[in-house]
Amino acid sequence: MNEVDIKLVERENAGNPIRTAIIGAGQMGTEIITQIGEMKGMEVVVVVDLNRELAEKGYSYSRKKMKVFYTDSFEEAEKKISEGYCIATTDYRIATTVSAVDSVVDATGSTEMGAVIAMSCIDNKKNIVMMNVECDVTIGPVLRKMADNAGVVYSLAAGDEPAAIVELYRFAKAIGFEIIAAGKGKNNPLNIYSTPDTEQEKADARKMSSKMLCEFVDGSKTAIEMASVSNATGLVPDVQGMHGSKASVPELNKVFIPKEDGGVLEKRGIVDFAIGVHPGVFLVVHTDNKRIQEGLVQRDMGEGPYYTLYRPYHLCSIEVPLTIAQGVLYGESHGHPMGKLTSECIAVTKRELYAGDVLDGIGEYSYRVSVDTYEHAKENNFLPAGLAKGCRLVKDVPVDTILTYDMVSIENDSVLLELRRLQDKLYS
Repeated sequence: MNEVDIKLVERENAGNPIRTAIIGAGQMGTEIITQIGEMKGMEVVVVVDLNRELAEKGYSYSRKKMKVFYTDSFEEAEKKISEGYCIATTDYRIATTVSAVDSVVDATGSTEMGAVIAMSCIDNKKNIVMMNVECDVTIGPVLRKMADNAGVVYSLAAGDEPAAIVELYRFAKAIGFEIIAAGKGKNNPLNIYSTPDTEQEKADARKMSSKMLCEFVDGSKTAIEMASVSNATGLVPDVQGMHGSKASVPELNKVFIPKEDGGVLEKRGIVDFAIGVHPGVFLVVHTDNKRIQEGLVQRDMGEGPYYTLYRPYHLCSIEVPLTIAQGVLYGESHGHPMGKLTSECIAVTKRELYAGDVLDGIGEYSYRVSVDTYEHAKENNFLPAGLAKGCRLVKDVPVDTILTYDMVSIENDSVLLELRRLQDKLYS
């Protein structure tokens, strides 16, 4: 385990804190700012939000005494940071270009904005902490390769379920277990036809966006997160959409195992999710070594040969500062895509759509996100869910249909689209 705590105290004592920028001052971004306010050796020097009030307010929960200055001018931001001010701004370029910033956190949730922010970070030699998993599953491999070439770190965010699962995966792989399944619990009821309207009352009670809640309830977020794990590890969905079997924690190593041993799996080395397990993440691992099995019995891990490694929490944005520190101090990530996509997020219609309709975003009314292997999605011309927003239907499409490239016209020639085309050419 890296001595992050010790290194941060050393940075604090040396008057050389890690300086970070947060783009997106919603719930997640504000929690990161607040948590850094509890830490030594790290400071937030830029907060960006399209809403100026949110950008300024983001600092208000921190216990660290900060002088906040609002500006959208690069020159003014540079000057004020040198004078000891922190910057609030509506321009993401302040975060990615000012010289003081070591690492940038993308907490926007916008796939297109994620592409733009990441490219600007790479151009300006800033580490990228990617809380924007929707962007990661669409163009993560090409962004990671460009970051490597630029000498900066591209990383999933600690506390998010993908990075928490990758942490378990690295542990199990390092000590020689065979990894049968990696997964997460789903802590919202699954309704694949959920819309912001059906979730509005619950969202209001939880003081969150109904669109965000819908993305969880309709299964989109689960598919996105497990695709991210797949792309970081090489594990694959066992079936399109995953099983999503019901299981308690003690049942995980009886359910997510091969069929011949009484489980649900057709193959070994898969990603999936469990209904009834939350809020943690898990691995099911295997060993046929009799001596190790005896040792695991003595450690109350069961008779085997399948064992559950379970982390009963993931603290979301509260853990993200650890990724910032690990990238700056050690040049390491908490998880990142491999050389190419292993899994693809695909868009499945929630209702009947008609020629001329323009697709809305993830967590809205047109489609939900599911997951498939990249190779199968490519063979069938499936439209990546990350590219779906803004596409115009060229034909009528029934409910429960997987959208394909030939069903839509892609009318937005975006940075995201260009990077996806480049990724497909280079890494297919």
